[in-house]
Amino acid sequence: MREIVILGSTGSIGVQALEVIAANPYDFKVIGLSAGGSNIPLLIEQARKFDVPIIGVSEDGEIARSLAGEIQVIDGKQASSEIAAIPADIVLNGITGSIGLGPTLSALSAGNKVALANKESLVAGGPLVTAFGLDRIIPVDSEHSALYQCFKAGTFAEVRRAILTASGGAFRNREDLSNVTLAEALAHPTWSMGPVVTINSATLVNKGLEIIEAHFLFDLPYEKIHAVIHPQSVIHSMVEFVDGFTIAQLSPPNMKGPIAYALGAPHRVAKATSAVDWTASHSWDFLPIDGNKYPALSLARHAGELGGGVPAAFNAANEVAVDAFINEELGFINIVEVVAATLAKLAHYSTSKLRDIADVTAIEDDARTVARSLILEHR
Repeated sequence: MREIVILGSTGSIGVQALEVIAANPYDFKVIGLSAGGSNIPLLIEQARKFDVPIIGVSEDGEIARSLAGEIQVIDGKQASSEIAAIPADIVLNGITGSIGLGPTLSALSAGNKVALANKESLVAGGPLVTAFGLDRIIPVDSEHSALYQCFKAGTFAEVRRAILTASGGAFRNREDLSNVTLAEALAHPTWSMGPVVTINSATLVNKGLEIIEAHFLFDLPYEKIHAVIHPQSVIHSMVEFVDGFTIAQLSPPNMKGPIAYALGAPHRVAKATSAVDWTASHSWDFLPIDGNKYPALSLARHAGELGGGVPAAFNAANEVAVDAFINEELGFINIVEVVAATLAKLAHYSTSKLRDIADVTAIEDDARTVARSLILEHR
């Protein structure tokens, strides 16, 4: 039985992870949970259902204690980092945003393996995370889980390129994006995700982040990482080898498969997700990505190639711009414009060597300040 810690347990990844664990009670035991302060009743309910002795909340600690009974409560901004340091077989980081970097580093520093759904950890602090060794990280993103599995078909030297698939988001069939509303951006045709990830999918920023993530996860040069639109989201990614063979991982779009694989690896969890129905007819499409429609992809690649602190600035500026769009302070097409203008002002961070999380935080703070000033100019 593996002992599991789940960070961000009330979010989409956390909830689905607990569903996987509930279906496999003899394989996994939850020993710690953490969440933000927005859904404390659900967190307490989860802790009681899975007999979890300790939980962490970023805010409203007194409210959590009043509901927790015998459950130990850690509260404050470092709560998830403290929970992440509990000795465990796997720490699943399902936190959204760059605030997930601290808990990732905390888990790794404590000697834990990390099932990583928080892509921002690698985007913002890739050198800090990978310094602990790539064998300590198992990806949870469906695309990177697919690559992780496909790479097993050959050696690193035999890889010609990795191909990430992208759904194309809410607007893959729409050309004019000038008057996009929040409701339209949140209407993802394939996946059910949180608002930030869904909007990132619509701009293809999400795929850009995944390119940077793949660079760090697999130690791949950027020229070997590509992306293609695959509207059906059944083939999650592919690896092309030097002999011309391409190995793909496919399954119906459902995050329980990648979650279960990360929790159980190298063993597979039986019936983690549904399989492709081979008694039915299928048609799967692949389309090149229009760089004019989706400038975020080349911008993210450029940020990654510049390196240093630029990827952290890219992610932080995007977080600010997406928040402004959610609050109707910025137009949809202006999200990437703000990010690009922020990077233009902070390109000097390409020479920055990230020594610790304080360096990342300082760069992110600068990027957020610049992005906010640019947003004000758009009003």
